[in-house]
Order: sequence, then C-alpha cells, then structure tokens
Amino acid sequence: MKDKILVFIPMYNCEKQIGRVIDQLVGEIKPYISEAIIVNNRSTDNGEQVVLEKLKNLNTDLSIKLLRNNENYGLGGSHKVAFKYAIENNFDYIIVLHGDDQGNIADFIPLLKNQVHKKYDCCLGARFMKESKILGYSSFRTFGNKVYNLIFSIFLGKRIYDLGSGLNCYNVNLLKSNFFHKFADNLTFNCYMLLAVNYYKQNINFFPVSWREEDQISNVKMINQALTTLLLVTKYFFIRGKYLNSEHRKKIIDSYNAIEISR
Repeated sequence: MKDKILVFIPMYNCEKQIGRVIDQLVGEIKPYISEAIIVNNRSTDNGEQVVLEKLKNLNTDLSIKLLRNNENYGLGGSHKVAFKYAIENNFDYIIVLHGDDQGNIADFIPLLKNQVHKKYDCCLGARFMKESKILGYSSFRTFGNKVYNLIFSIFLGKRIYDLGSGLNCYNVNLLKSNFFHKFADNLTFNCYMLLAVNYYKQNINFFPVSWREEDQISNVKMINQALTTLLLVTKYFFIRGKYLNSEHRKKIIDSYNAIEISR
C-alpha cells in the first residue's frame, strides 16, 4: 500500500523563489507524494499572489494548497500548523521543503524508492556530509556550522551532521504526542527537535543533500542565532527533560491555525 505523504513548504518573503519550488513538486518526486501545502507565514512581499498565479497555470493533478497562518507564527509555528494538518488528515509522513529554493526535494527519491524512510522516525537532510553538494555557501559559515554540529554531537552523544537544512521527513505517528508544542516558534525550532531526538530516543537518519544559496535573503541574525543555539543545548545537557519540557515560546498560543486561500 502506498504511503500517504504530505509535502510542507514554509513560505516567508520568497516571491522570487517559490515558483521554482512548486516546479520541483511536479518533477521526479511526484509519484511518491500525495499532497503539498504551502504555508504562508504572513509574508510582506507578493509571494501569495505568485503562488496563486503559478497554481492557476500549473498542469498537474497533484493537490497543492496555499494556507495563510492566522498570524505570524515564525518558522517553528508554521511547522506546528503543518504537523497539525498532517495528523488531522491522516498522512503517514510529512516532508519539509523550504520555500526559498535552497534545497532539492529530489534528494528524497533514493530514500522513498528504497523505503529507507520507513526504518526511521525522521530522516534529516545534511548539508555537511561528505557526499553533499553545496553551492554559494561561504567557507566561514560552513566552518561555523561544522563546529556547532560537533558541539551538538558531543552534548547529545550521537553524530549530528546538520542542525537544520530545511529538508526533512518525519513519521507522522511520531508527531501525534505533540511533544513539540512548547518548543520555540522561531528559527531554533529544528534545534529543539534535535534535542527531542536524544531525550525521546527517536531513531533518525541523516542523508546527503544538494543545497544552494543564490538569490535568497537570509532571515538569520548569525551572532544572536549562534549564542541562542549554544545556550539551549548547554541547558539541555545539564537538566535534560526539565529543560526540554519547559515553555520555550515568547508568546503562548493554544492552537496554531491557518486558512486555505483559494485560487
């Protein structure tokens, strides 16, 4: 029986790239996926209209929906919207593909074709594995990422190849406990998900990806992000579950909701 797989595309100010991302969905990956949702986190650019025009002219039978968050939830909050959608609509797996066109969803094909994804709770794309291909990423940022991968590896007792490439696959059964609800809604969300891998003894697999940086605009403030990330993994190392299960959000939200935008 074919897996029911949802592709989740978080979008924030990606009007120049989102059309290319949609094109990826109707390529080689199409036979493996059941539906895609583009979750607009209240973008301030023209991305939403670009999506609507693209979908209107797209020749495909794949269901692709555009959702708009009820408020700006942040990247982590958009994940929570998508996870909720996947659970409520009985999907087996959810694939995350960022809307800025840095990742290539075709990197999932070997995993899906050989059913590798069935063996793990989550499969995480890793930009810094030996077999990965990176284009346009500075040596300084590559070095910094590798240092943080090493720190997380030491603190978590498991080899970590990437803190968050934006190209991941999760078993939806894993998400049904809602363990991630109190995790930060900002860009550190994926770091908390890695802490959860350690605490809940989840079975994960890192796989190489092709990744590029061309016309994208980064929303990351590097120094602040680096310090925040170091602080959170250090706190987890010393107090484990007490830290992970505490409240990490600046704003408490009971339910993360979005509305569907019609074509």
